[in-house]
Amino acid sequence: MRVKKLVGKYMALLLIGGAAYVLLELVWRQRSHWTMFILGGMCFVCLGLINELISWDMSLWQQILIGSCIVTGLEFLTGCIVNLWLGWDVWDYSVMPGNVLGQICPQFFVLWMPVALAAIVLDDWLRYWWWGEDRPHYKIL
Repeated sequence: MRVKKLVGKYMALLLIGGAAYVLLELVWRQRSHWTMFILGGMCFVCLGLINELISWDMSLWQQILIGSCIVTGLEFLTGCIVNLWLGWDVWDYSVMPGNVLGQICPQFFVLWMPVALAAIVLDDWLRYWWWGEDRPHYKIL
């Protein structure tokens, strides 16, 4: 039964993260793709695990930096699959300075920072409200 509850929790978090990311994309660029639902959900789950697996004593700015690295890494992996391998052209950063294979760029790494902050905090409060986990607390510096 414990495994079933754990799977249910992470499926709920994946669905929330996927929906939130698609909504963010619709606001930002007026379109999205179904693969972004999956990517957004995976990013949300991974961002939520930062203070669960590492430590609540880690400063929030470190969590944000790690989170932006996680999102950028998953974006690169997803881009290599859906854009380069499958040729679906979901996004293309090739005109952005410093891009890597047109899949990631430093400008979006910086934009992922506030997104990571929002996701980390939302995940923490959802875990507290819905699953009775530790009440969120943050070390700023």
